[in-house]
Amino acid sequence: MKKIILAVVLSGALISCKNSDGNKTELDDSAITESLEDGSGKTETNYVPIDSDEALVAASLMAAPEVSRDGCTVIGYNMAGEFVTFKEGDNEFIVLVDDPKKSGFNSACYHKSLEPFMARGRELRAEGKSGPEINEIREAEAKSGKLAMGTPGATLHIYFGESDRYDPATNKVEGAHHRYVVYLPYATAASTGLPENPIGSNHPWIMNPGTHRAHIMISPLHKN
Repeated sequence: MKKIILAVVLSGALISCKNSDGNKTELDDSAITESLEDGSGKTETNYVPIDSDEALVAASLMAAPEVSRDGCTVIGYNMAGEFVTFKEGDNEFIVLVDDPKKSGFNSACYHKSLEPFMARGRELRAEGKSGPEINEIREAEAKSGKLAMGTPGATLHIYFGESDRYDPATNKVEGAHHRYVVYLPYATAASTGLPENPIGSNHPWIMNPGTHRAHIMISPLHKN
């Protein structure tokens, strides 16, 4: 039988790490509906903006491996703009929820050994330091031993997409993608055998080589 699909074209925000700029775009209160009709009947998926702490946490947890989501610690800015701990966890992961006041959707899940590094960045950003200033300060503190850089090989998982494409039935953000960052402080192309630039869209490469922020970037191919 003839299959009719009404699809909404997405504009994805491709980023290498957590975006720190931009304001959340205004969204109306109506749901964006995608309908799929085939020989077995009609199915509707209602995509809505993320407008509650519960939805914010549920969607952000998609950054974590599925088997680990229940045990994650969850932190970040709530809908009121306060930095809070939404949930205390008991495993090795910390989930940083999407900042609801910034455009798009971008959550992260990282190994708890990276928390001193992540927390120091948030602290310096709150003091008004710029990106280059934060990098310079943390580089000096890491080299002096003042700042712990976590377990070598500790991983950051990023889940990013459009914030008005949230499906409350699955807690997923429709069309969202994953990216993975494996931290290896001071690693280089020579020490890892990885190139400093990707040779393909889904090939691993080393970013910020030779610095405290050196990490392997892995961007899986998009399903579509």
